[in-house]
Amino acid sequence: MARVTATNTTVIEAPVEAVTAAIADYAGVRPRIQPEQFSAYRLIEGGQGEGTVAAWHLQATKKRSRDVKVSVTVEQASGHWSLVEKDANSTMATTYTVREATGGSLVEMTTSWEGATGVGGFFERTFAPGGLKKIQHELLSNLAADLKA
Repeated sequence: MARVTATNTTVIEAPVEAVTAAIADYAGVRPRIQPEQFSAYRLIEGGQGEGTVAAWHLQATKKRSRDVKVSVTVEQASGHWSLVEKDANSTMATTYTVREATGGSLVEMTTSWEGATGVGGFFERTFAPGGLKKIQHELLSNLAADLKA
């Protein structure tokens, strides 16, 4: 199996503290900013950052969908903040990393998983990242708009 990865980066015109609080807010912000590919959102445990458990249905394409149940961990290091969502139903993990940047906060969203093997795996590695990048872009755009509101 080969690792499949999609990454999207943007600058959001808001302080790091506001951006990290919004990303970690699974009770209020996260349900509002999810694109149309996400449905059946439910908060299972927690609601703010570390220890949160949430679930949703992700319709990545017409034929590819999955039920996602994430557990959240938060890491702080010198110069950046990261939140990691690990899916209990697959090898998928999404990491949000936020750093201070000119004009606000640099936000990087990376999703990766162990892809299929063979011909199916080739097509997954070739086409899945592009589709997922579009979903990531919309989520990050929604986050920026929500922070401006």
